[in-house]
Amino acid sequence: MAETTRMTAEEVVARMLSDEHTDLVRDSLAWMVEQLMEAEVSELIGAERGERSEDRSTHRNGYRPRRWDTRAGELELAIPKLRKGSYFPSFLQPRKRSEQALVAVVQEAYVAGVSTRKVDQVVESLGLRVSKSEVSRICQGLDEQVEAFRQRPLEGRYPYLFLDAKIEKVRDGGRVVRKCVVIAHGVHESGRREVIGLDVGEAETEAFWREFLRGLVGRGLIGVQLAVSDAHPGLKAAIAQVLGCAWQRCTVHFLRDLLGHARREQAPMLAALVRPIFGAPDREAARAQISEAVSTLVGRLPKVAAMLEAAEEDVLAFFAFPANHRRKLRSTNPLERLNREIGRRTDVVGIFPNDRALVRLSTCVAIEQNDEWLVGRRYLSVGSMEPLLEERLHRSQEEEVMELQAA
Repeated sequence: MAETTRMTAEEVVARMLSDEHTDLVRDSLAWMVEQLMEAEVSELIGAERGERSEDRSTHRNGYRPRRWDTRAGELELAIPKLRKGSYFPSFLQPRKRSEQALVAVVQEAYVAGVSTRKVDQVVESLGLRVSKSEVSRICQGLDEQVEAFRQRPLEGRYPYLFLDAKIEKVRDGGRVVRKCVVIAHGVHESGRREVIGLDVGEAETEAFWREFLRGLVGRGLIGVQLAVSDAHPGLKAAIAQVLGCAWQRCTVHFLRDLLGHARREQAPMLAALVRPIFGAPDREAARAQISEAVSTLVGRLPKVAAMLEAAEEDVLAFFAFPANHRRKLRSTNPLERLNREIGRRTDVVGIFPNDRALVRLSTCVAIEQNDEWLVGRRYLSVGSMEPLLEERLHRSQEEEVMELQAA
């Protein structure tokens, strides 16, 4: 049981003035948080220390020590314990899982001696005292959660699958290389979104994507009717080979590619021609608009006109699905918020010490996003999903899994 000596404000000041070697900021902070904890405990139990009160819910029961690293230095807190229930200081709110992962990555990089100036600044700003044993302990606990999430069985059908990749810098063999964080996000038959897969690869090759998709199938992924992604040839080929479903080229990426072949002053005209295509009421109307756009562009931007004509089937695949789903199927935008959040955390690190650290941080962010999706509003209503499921009801899940695994 940890005990602590209580001092008044006058006693704290007197002690500070009498000791020429004291740390004024640290001691002031220690006294302030001690008073804050006492006030919070008094409010929690309904009585001050030593006070007799009928409203008291329990009694104090000593203290427990806890180290607190701050910018002012390390403090040894004495946190009050209660006979019934528990108390945790409000200023020591437990970090979210992703913040723990971020701290672990920074610490790991620092201990490994591969930190950049940015990482050094983060270590200093967080007030971290880095030790190998602490890094190992934090990483071990997080890795168990990460692997449980990444390897969990997938139950039910996922009619829609969104795939995207994000480039990050990782140290590998003494060099800094660019690697891909690939993310699979599915819409379950219940209408809820779910992050169903995440991995890190050397490059966006067909072999890597094929292995990634087969890993999803091995965990139980079935019922995919439409996969949405950018036009990476390796990914497109892997989708056709492993899943054998329809493929929708992301219209946002596609429009960006078209604009990249036009001059700046031509961009507004090109966007005005192409954007309405994806909001057409049906496939026939969209095809007509593509024909008109190609006729308009063939003289001014022949390369763009050829690209638009060649991509017609790929960018209009979403029209084969329910009208109230189409707006959410024509691009990988549903993954953008998750990608931005991962980027916000990875930007802090800059260069990851190894693949494992990148997987850990990215997955922890994905777990938090997944939790929000599971308790929030459905992405698509249950009723609107029923037409997609009726045609597959006669096939058992085992038969579909075996067929996909044989691909």
